[in-house]
Amino acid sequence: QVQLVESGGGLVQPGGSLRLSCAASGSIFSINTRGWYRQAPGKERVLVAYIGVAGNTYYADSVKGRFTISSDNVKKMLYLQMNSLAPEDTATYYCNLLQRGTTYWGQGTQVTVSS
Repeated sequence: QVQLVESGGGLVQPGGSLRLSCAASGSIFSINTRGWYRQAPGKERVLVAYIGVAGNTYYADSVKGRFTISSDNVKKMLYLQMNSLAPEDTATYYCNLLQRGTTYWGQGTQVTVSS
């Protein structure tokens, strides 16, 4: 079974930075899509960024130029570097993996941007 565990969330002031990490365990295949979603209170879960099968990256318009997604396939890690954080980035951030038609989610890590 695949398990995803996020870490790195916390409270940060506007303009600050955080780096989220997602540790994967279990059978991770080379062909997959992995990404980060977020869900603010009372809102739907939305895609933030992902790395596609070909290694291509995608970013939501709201985070372009501020967030960077990366991965270490050997360590089975996924990262999200978040810079210039703003209050509207406050949400629970979820790690996501799609492989062989199955979607996996982590439990989420809370990011709060507030002064």
